[in-house]
Amino acid sequence: MKRASITEAKNNLSRLLEEVKSGATILILERNRPVARLGPVAAEEATNDERVSSLVAQGLAAAPHNQFDAAAFLSRAMVRLPAGTSAVATLREERERGK
Repeated sequence: MKRASITEAKNNLSRLLEEVKSGATILILERNRPVARLGPVAAEEATNDERVSSLVAQGLAAAPHNQFDAAAFLSRAMVRLPAGTSAVATLREERERGK
């Protein structure tokens, strides 16, 4: 495994990344102590969507029932409390009533 100081990594990041793309793993050192490892990304780690799909396929997660519609959520009317009303107190009262 190749080793590089933090200074070398900072000054030669592009070159080190080219080596990583070729399959190399580089140990980053600070005062001769390992602090990080620069290595290729495994294929299964490429995207979050692929990870989620894999978890759903394995039965470890449930697929979403519907897509979140941000525009619809943000266009909803805001709840306005009368002046001097505590939002926390109102929320507690609603919870006590089972709302």
